[in-house]
Amino acid sequence: MKTFKLFGASLLSLFLVIPGFAQDSGESWTAQLQQLDSSQAALLLIIAVVLLLIVIIMGLMLYLLSFLMTVIRRDNPALAEKPSWWEEFKVKFVTGKMKPIEQEKDIQLDHSYDGIVELDNFMPPWLKYVFYMSIAFAVIYFVNYSVLGLGQNQYEEYEEELAIAAMEEEARGESMLASIDETSVEFDSSTPAIEAGRELYLGNCAACHAMDGGGGVGPNLTDEYWIHGADIKDVFSVVKYGVIEKGMIPWQDQLSPEQMQQVSSYVLTLQGTTPANPKEPQGEKYEPEVEDPVDALGEDELGLEPVE
Repeated sequence: MKTFKLFGASLLSLFLVIPGFAQDSGESWTAQLQQLDSSQAALLLIIAVVLLLIVIIMGLMLYLLSFLMTVIRRDNPALAEKPSWWEEFKVKFVTGKMKPIEQEKDIQLDHSYDGIVELDNFMPPWLKYVFYMSIAFAVIYFVNYSVLGLGQNQYEEYEEELAIAAMEEEARGESMLASIDETSVEFDSSTPAIEAGRELYLGNCAACHAMDGGGGVGPNLTDEYWIHGADIKDVFSVVKYGVIEKGMIPWQDQLSPEQMQQVSSYVLTLQGTTPANPKEPQGEKYEPEVEDPVDALGEDELGLEPVE
């Protein structure tokens, strides 16, 4: 009966532990189940039923074996006095051979703490085996990493993690650059971006707006007057979608979002420069809005009194 209870407890523990191991991959496991067709699902159900029957039969066999051993021990007094295999296993590997309470005076030490007497017991077998396994693991670990060099040490693993993080950061940066549009674009004042924007401007925009931005077929880009707005988002939108009625083609099929951001940023750096042959102003004068500080206080809040 003890064997049957032990088997049942072990089986219950196994069922409780399996969901813990499968927690991280639960979504993929359920997704794979949903992808099975009817024949595969039927085969999986049959296998599960067969395994369940095998477990039930094993439990019944252990129960019958335990019942048979109980009957045999009852009929044979010599076997009844002999310890079971579990008791032998527990003594040999778990608890060790403990001395009866009546004989504890033989291993009692001379000192005590607040009336608590210490016994000179031996190390439990399971702890001794764990200690031996830790020594074996340390030897294998040292030979593997320090002698043979088969595995990565902590410095190599750190360098590998840094390389992986750099690649992930680069991938995130490329994804962010690819997602730039007229609602999220920002002015990029970095030297590489401005230089790249200048090359794009000279190769694609100078024919209509002049090399120095003074204008030609297209409007002057160096003065304060703009037809479609002078904000980075406005310039980016014009570059991306073009102005078909004015003869400017859309560049969204020829330039990437990053390139359109670069050339738009370069165009804004031309403001205030002095071109050789500037075209007359077109559009309306652009005056950037000055926002009041969020934490600005009025006269009432500052407690100021009017001067008489």
